[in-house]
Amino acid sequence: MYYVYILLCSDHTLYTGSTNHLQKRLTVHNAGKGAKYTRSRLPVQLVYWEACCDRSQALRREWAIKQLSRTEKCALIAAFSQSEQEKLDMDT
Repeated sequence: MYYVYILLCSDHTLYTGSTNHLQKRLTVHNAGKGAKYTRSRLPVQLVYWEACCDRSQALRREWAIKQLSRTEKCALIAAFSQSEQEKLDMDT
């Protein structure tokens, strides 16, 4: 399983990437050993992710997200956050 993710950087910019191990990749980013873009923008926070069946699909989705405007990315994050909150509410 692969994942596409969006990070919120400390300067409030957004970084989009893909990985096959989400938590490990987040740890690497916050250790300053991830993408060059995030190294000077630490700490980063995971604000969005979606699962993909394989690397090819993840890379295509990553490219598609990178083509979105910041406003569109923020809407994607907001919808995701709402969805995650609803899942939490259902579990309680």
